[in-house]
Amino acid sequence: MAELRDTGARYEMDEHGLTSYADYRRQGERLYIDYVYAPPDLRGTGASGRLMQAVAADAREKGLSITPICGYAAAWLKRSPEFRDLVG
Repeated sequence: MAELRDTGARYEMDEHGLTSYADYRRQGERLYIDYVYAPPDLRGTGASGRLMQAVAADAREKGLSITPICGYAAAWLKRSPEFRDLVG
């Protein structure tokens, strides 16, 4: 799996020389995911799902809850029983 980078405002992952990302804001113990993006060449490959899995795992490790603003992030969390408990 590609390595997750946290820039302080965006989580990023590189695959095949392309970068998928999730823009976020953190307030206290809550992570707001504003937007998830995958380059066109990575769409349909599961890149956004791998990114979300890494972001959710990082949030869990840090003891954060997630509030998805982005529709994709909300749908991914809803269908991911392993991380659904992070939604708050």
